[in-house]
Amino acid sequence: MSKPRILVTRRWPASVEAVLAERFDVTLNTDDVALDAAQLREALSTYDAVLPTVSDRFPASLFEGGAIQTKILGNFGVGFNHIDIAAAKEKGVVVTNTPGVLTDCTADIAMLLLLSVARRGGEGEREVRAGGWTGWRPTHLVGTKVTGKTVGIIGFGRIGRAFAQRCHFGFGMDVVFYNRSAIDPMEASRYGAMQLQTVEEVLEVSDFVSLHCPGGTENKHLMNAERLSRMKPEAFLINTARGDVVDEAALIAALERGTIRGAGLDVYEAEPHVPERLRALDNVVLLPHLGSATEETRSAMGMKVVDNITAFFDGREPPDRVV
Repeated sequence: MSKPRILVTRRWPASVEAVLAERFDVTLNTDDVALDAAQLREALSTYDAVLPTVSDRFPASLFEGGAIQTKILGNFGVGFNHIDIAAAKEKGVVVTNTPGVLTDCTADIAMLLLLSVARRGGEGEREVRAGGWTGWRPTHLVGTKVTGKTVGIIGFGRIGRAFAQRCHFGFGMDVVFYNRSAIDPMEASRYGAMQLQTVEEVLEVSDFVSLHCPGGTENKHLMNAERLSRMKPEAFLINTARGDVVDEAALIAALERGTIRGAGLDVYEAEPHVPERLRALDNVVLLPHLGSATEETRSAMGMKVVDNITAFFDGREPPDRVV
């Protein structure tokens, strides 16, 4: 019996690619260049499984037209708002993701962004590299103290809780959060956190606001101009969730006008495009979507995909099935 034909859309950790090559008839993207819409549509009509990343877009239009050969999309990532789930389901395509294994590393990146923007680490690093540092002085790059401040978390899932733990037990911060569903107060207390009833309540009391909610239609532009205006003028916004959760134009305007003091971003609305106006600002720290970028986590994510598609082609239920 022939092995299922699998397309991997980008380079993955070598150890994961080796396992895929052993179990399946695999085509690797050895050039590691992003596939365009036409190539992704061709893949859906050619391969039994396509293994995309969060940067590969699968709108409804890709599922229209001719026959779909692909039976499963084994997504490399937790978020799946880049895939039109309804269109995939209509065509009988199973979609899986990789939850759980990137919790700690994404929470670490959120903490890195919070510290960097509060203590003006990005500005300082650029100054030193440019040869512009003239020596210590009392008024040089004065930032904001982190210890003892209030952090507000939007979305209290795995990553939100891991971030709360770091903030409260690592830096003595008070933690408040908004979550769509009610969290048992005893569970919240494990992270030194208290649930508030609305996003606005969280914004109004927080010195730092960190986003840990899903992207997609439901949360698109959750942080818009009105909500940014509800934050304290001296507050900072941190986003390691999805770029579309923030209205990027509204954020740029808020940063330029001083509506808020600064931001730390790992994700953007139209990745890899980052607006020039955003890149020109000193009061924002910008990272290239590094949330899960550790050897351990990226390998674990890849093996999650392997487990999902192996189960599927063995006739078992994929453990991380989305639809």
